[in-house]
Amino acid sequence: MRVELSIVAALALAGCSLAPKLELPEVPVADAYKEPAPWTAAAPADRLPRDGWWQPYGDPDLDRLQTQLVRNSPDLQAALARYQQAKAFADQLRSGLFPSFALRADGARVRQSETSPPAGRSSPRYYNSYGAGVEASYEVDLWGRVRNDVNAGRLEASAAAADLESARLSLQAQLADYYIALYGLDREAALLADTVTAYDRALALTKERHEAGIVSGLDVARAQTQLETARSQVSQNHAQRATLEHAIAVLVGESPSQFSLAPRSVPLQLPEIPADVPTNLLQRRPDIAAAQRRTAAANASVGVARAAYFPSITLSGVYAFESTRSTDWLTAPNAAWSVGPTILLELFDAGRRRARVEQARAVLEEAGATYRGVVLGAFQEVEDHLALLHHYGMAAQAERAAVTSAEQSLEFAMNRYREGAVSYLEVVQSQTIALNAQRDALDLETRQLRASVALIRALGGGWEG
Repeated sequence: MRVELSIVAALALAGCSLAPKLELPEVPVADAYKEPAPWTAAAPADRLPRDGWWQPYGDPDLDRLQTQLVRNSPDLQAALARYQQAKAFADQLRSGLFPSFALRADGARVRQSETSPPAGRSSPRYYNSYGAGVEASYEVDLWGRVRNDVNAGRLEASAAAADLESARLSLQAQLADYYIALYGLDREAALLADTVTAYDRALALTKERHEAGIVSGLDVARAQTQLETARSQVSQNHAQRATLEHAIAVLVGESPSQFSLAPRSVPLQLPEIPADVPTNLLQRRPDIAAAQRRTAAANASVGVARAAYFPSITLSGVYAFESTRSTDWLTAPNAAWSVGPTILLELFDAGRRRARVEQARAVLEEAGATYRGVVLGAFQEVEDHLALLHHYGMAAQAERAAVTSAEQSLEFAMNRYREGAVSYLEVVQSQTIALNAQRDALDLETRQLRASVALIRALGGGWEG
């Protein structure tokens, strides 16, 4: 009866937990972003599906590459394996909530010492020993040590799942960024090809005028210089494109030696991106969710460390058959059993438990500081890319006006040159200004597209409008 009352009392105390109340570090959160943005409503959550956020760019090749990335990326496969490790470890810890059962069987030939008790004339010196039975044990979780351990493992697995989503989003954003940069180089290559053709015609015109004695050889040399410079820029463009193509191949899990993308000149669409209030960012980004769950896991681990100051109670039982004969030993007369609790309280450990509690608290402090840094960094990323998207858009608009003016200036310079009113130096200057303005306009449009990708990544990728 006393044993039963002890067991009932222990089970009643099993709801205790020594983990401190979870308090996340305070992070300053504004009511709205400072930088201007195309505001639209969004319903955020870190578990929202993120597949397809790149589709508003309107490029089927990008869709195909993103699908290939998810299927073949070695980096994503490594992140998935890390999540599976964390989940398997959490499952191992979860087994501590349940009793364990084991089958035992043994057989041995024994020689007993003549001097060790209870040796004597009546005890055989040599005998056989056979045994088989079932053993069971269960730790009564009085102070929440097992439950906190299981909770910490579950939270770590949940954080690893958020890490997997964060890795997927990062790789998808990196692929989209590389693809848009490649698209920008393709548009620049088309511009440079047209420029080489135009400069080649200008050189031919200059040679004709030189042969006719209208202009000097200096004009021919200047026209030749412009043409060769443009050809050099074409080669540099091809080099940059090749390295980007190789990077995309590695991202999607293909050999760069066997991968190629055809040049694309169809304009990409700049998507409308929901940029909801800053507080929703805390729910949207998977890396913030991972940091928060690791803080909670560290908090639970403090409870595990503190539970070591209190006694642990293990209920165990054995039912077995034991005999010195190998025949007829699985019979009732050979049956043996035992059942009862084991109580263990460590009295002196030279400060080991105190050090473990301090270590657990320090880990909690680190996790909290990491969480705060991740949140502040997330706000910075959103503000940065909102600013880039906004100001690049304004700059691109002004640069397009500059392109129109530069093209008109070049046309006026060529007409004046044909009329003999100016030297070819004025044409060269106008050509340089026009080409630089055109390249800058393309570059700003590409930067704006890349900033939109970075903003989507900073916002967490998934949204429901």
